[in-house]
Amino acid sequence: QLQLVESGGGLVQPGGSLRLSCTVSGRTLDYYAIGWFRQAPGKEREGVSCISNNGGNTNYADSVKGRFTISRDNAKATVFLQMNNLKPEDTAVYYCAAEVAGTNWISLLEAEYDYWGQGTQVTVSS
Repeated sequence: QLQLVESGGGLVQPGGSLRLSCTVSGRTLDYYAIGWFRQAPGKEREGVSCISNNGGNTNYADSVKGRFTISRDNAKATVFLQMNNLKPEDTAVYYCAAEVAGTNWISLLEAEYDYWGQGTQVTVSS
């Protein structure tokens, strides 16, 4: 059974940075595409970024393009989300999700993923 654990969330001032980690156990990460999603209070969960199993293909929501960078280290079974120039509207619980996928497959659709972590809170406030 694949398990995902997010870490790295916290409180940061506007303009600041955080790096989220998604550590995977139970299965090798090599076969899984990973997506990052977030859910703000009172809002639907939305896709933020995603990366293919080999790291060769990525995608970002328009709201985070140019500020967030997704990467992965399969040897360390970890996927990262570097978040720079954070804004108050980035405040949310951030989740990582995994799906067994072919090379270069990616998706920002929540329904495409079978495995989910418990989430980590990111709060951007002065």
